[in-house]
Amino acid sequence: MTRWMAVLLAGVSMTGVTGCLSLRADSQPMHTYQLALNGASDESRAFDLNGPVLLISPAQAEPGFDTARMIYLKRDYELEAYAYNQWADAPARMVTSSLVRSLDRSGFWRAVLPLPGSMRGDYRLDAVGFAVQQEFLQQPSRVRVTVRMQLIDLKESRVVGTRAFDVAEDAPSDDAYGGVLAANQAMGAMLDQVGSWLQSCVRRAPACGRV
Repeated sequence: MTRWMAVLLAGVSMTGVTGCLSLRADSQPMHTYQLALNGASDESRAFDLNGPVLLISPAQAEPGFDTARMIYLKRDYELEAYAYNQWADAPARMVTSSLVRSLDRSGFWRAVLPLPGSMRGDYRLDAVGFAVQQEFLQQPSRVRVTVRMQLIDLKESRVVGTRAFDVAEDAPSDDAYGGVLAANQAMGAMLDQVGSWLQSCVRRAPACGRV
């Protein structure tokens, strides 16, 4: 009787091990993606020695988007997230470094630096309400990048201009990776718009405005 019980317990144990191995084999790996400025490089560039110094505050996420989870919508106002796909960090934190690199390589500024820092600046750029979402509200799906920018003249302690940016790009495929490709395209287009807008603000051009 004792020997029979031992054989039975051994069989149960092996079944449990086989079940665990099967569960691990069937589980999907997590895919992690960057939200980055395409074509960005750290090579030396020309800059204006007499140009202004721009300080960039850490971007603030829109409520519901301060996460590394990849957000999508299948109907208005309802946020969902991919189970096996994620950003390397919350997009609001990743966009700050892309802003610095994009504006720095424009050559318009003497220096573009992230805050906090010790260097004094002429202007400060604040970014709030940053969000990246893939919308399955139409075919093909579309990725939307939104943010509201505010430029402050630090010497005069006043707001020079504010503007909301909303850029959307169609995804090449209706899945997470298609969303990643579209998100990086949309962010690149948004950064180009931000750069042009900032230059118009520094030059006190009417295009700066407050929107």
